[in-house]
Amino acid sequence: MRGATAEADEWTDDAPVSRHGGTRAGAWFAALLLAGVSTVVGCRIADTDGITPVPQLLAFLPWLLAPTTVALLFAALTRWRLGLVWSVAVLAALAWYIEPYGKSSQPKGAPVAELRVLTSNVEFGQATDELIDAVKDQRPDLVFVQECEYGCEEKLEQAFGRDKDTGNKGNNGDKEGGENGEDAGSGAVGKGSYPYRQAVEGAGSDGSVILSRHPLKPAAGIPATMGMPGATADVKGHEIRLQLAHPMPPLPTHLSTWREELSGLRDYAAANRARPTVLAGDFNASQDHAAFRRILDAGFGDAARLTGDARTPTWPARTAPPLGAQIDHVLVSRDFSANRARFLDLGNTDHRALVVDLTLFEST
Repeated sequence: MRGATAEADEWTDDAPVSRHGGTRAGAWFAALLLAGVSTVVGCRIADTDGITPVPQLLAFLPWLLAPTTVALLFAALTRWRLGLVWSVAVLAALAWYIEPYGKSSQPKGAPVAELRVLTSNVEFGQATDELIDAVKDQRPDLVFVQECEYGCEEKLEQAFGRDKDTGNKGNNGDKEGGENGEDAGSGAVGKGSYPYRQAVEGAGSDGSVILSRHPLKPAAGIPATMGMPGATADVKGHEIRLQLAHPMPPLPTHLSTWREELSGLRDYAAANRARPTVLAGDFNASQDHAAFRRILDAGFGDAARLTGDARTPTWPARTAPPLGAQIDHVLVSRDFSANRARFLDLGNTDHRALVVDLTLFEST
């Protein structure tokens, strides 16, 4: 009877303590794990990104299941009842928030155009050759390229721009070479396939470019540390707003800049929610970041969410899949549906490229 009473006492402890040193250490280890994970989960519940290291850890929210499960096992081994309850509660919260965020309803009206969009961060231009091969293989209508420095821009112009001997340079909305981009065609991709472009030139990570088969008009981009150009595409007589996204990453010393630039993208989304718009690039944020969810809440859908691929990692490429976070996105206004998504391993970059097939519907 005495032994049974002692055992019951261990199960009713309300703190990670015990007469035995090993049991006490195990309970404290579980408590530390749970405290760390609970801080991150608490910020997710409170709909805030918090301070370092919470924003960095939020990108990997699903993977916090691992330390929480370890804490649960230690709580069970050390017979720490409060730890068991705590662990189960955290696991339940994680399971709830791992569900894809945002609406997935289909637009009404008749389909009027099909678009294939490719977005890729080529890491200081290092993966430009691999991107060129991917473009030739995937044949997208629109290409959003981040960290496309001077050498990257030159290679893309040589591979896909107009032949300069004809006098058509394909710069920033030049419409020579065929109405609505028919000269690009749907056959082999090569010189002249993407005669239209809008770019912010820069070295290192500052440069970005939008390539298009369809005529482009320049549009004001979003001011940011790294280039975020904008444009308006004419697709079969339908105007589609285009905006490249590449805010600062949530580095400990640049959290305010990260928030401000994501806020700028949210304001852009809110201003263009009622017109056909594609907002694509490296957002340096996942659906578990409050600043990114604000963009979705402004009236946009994540194409990967619409195709059932919301949790497919895009970064870091060396571990994705199976380990990583989806921070590269193609966001669309409610005029679009997304039919298919592919994630490409290009090599020489820390990001996977994302290709999505979109359908534009007539506004009702």
